[in-house]
Amino acid sequence: MTTRAPRIDAHQHYWSVAHRDYGWLQPTLELSAIYRDFGPADLHPHLNAAGIDATVLVQAAPSEAETWRLLQLAAAPGSRVAGVVGWCDLLHADAVQRIARLASQPRLKGLRPMLQDLPDPRWMLQPVLQAALHTMVRHGLVFDALVKGPAQLDALCEFAGEHDALRIVLDHGAKPLIASGDLAEWRKGISRLARSPNVWCKLSGLVTEAGAGWSAAGLRSCVQHLLTEFGSTRLLWGSDWPVLNLIADYGAWWRASDALLSELTPAEREQVFGLNALQCYGLHLE
Repeated sequence: MTTRAPRIDAHQHYWSVAHRDYGWLQPTLELSAIYRDFGPADLHPHLNAAGIDATVLVQAAPSEAETWRLLQLAAAPGSRVAGVVGWCDLLHADAVQRIARLASQPRLKGLRPMLQDLPDPRWMLQPVLQAALHTMVRHGLVFDALVKGPAQLDALCEFAGEHDALRIVLDHGAKPLIASGDLAEWRKGISRLARSPNVWCKLSGLVTEAGAGWSAAGLRSCVQHLLTEFGSTRLLWGSDWPVLNLIADYGAWWRASDALLSELTPAEREQVFGLNALQCYGLHLE
């Protein structure tokens, strides 16, 4: 009897609109498909269909209150959440203590400052962040980098070189401009960033960037570039559910991913679809 390697969805969200700390989530026509509560009962059927064993639950609000809610949800029996990437005000005078309190929770595996929403693309390079970043390293926390555009990608390259002891995960492949086809600067930035061995990358969010009419074939060149630069050892598969629902559904993205990675060896596929997330985030499956 053979057993397969665990499959991990390395990027998914839950939220409840009643908490009102999701400033970006508004009752607009554009966001109507996801302007409602999402929880485990909504996701678990999709995990079962794709054979996903566990997930990494990622913050979607810049509030510690949400992070504590996610940690409580993750600790519930049968949650299937192996790790939480939360949020903390890294510029707060008590940032070191706040990070330590969050890190006391065993499922807290990383922090994400939502860089794409910050007006200064070089925000992450502020010297005042040093104490908070050193605290993250001390507690073994991953820095999830949600960036978009050449300026933020360039800053992240510099940041990664300055903080080689900090594990960094690039969310959504830095959101390439797939819909417009303007990928030249993105390709250069990815190639430069991948030279830092402390940086990993999530194969997620690409469908949203491709937009309506997306196809696996239309994503192939971006996926191939990420594979070429990060290899099968530093690429993590994620769904970005339920944001994914704006364009596609869980099953469609899972099948597209399966096709896009079909040329990898079985061992390489196991790395991308689960083993890399286990290693990068230090996950422990129940």
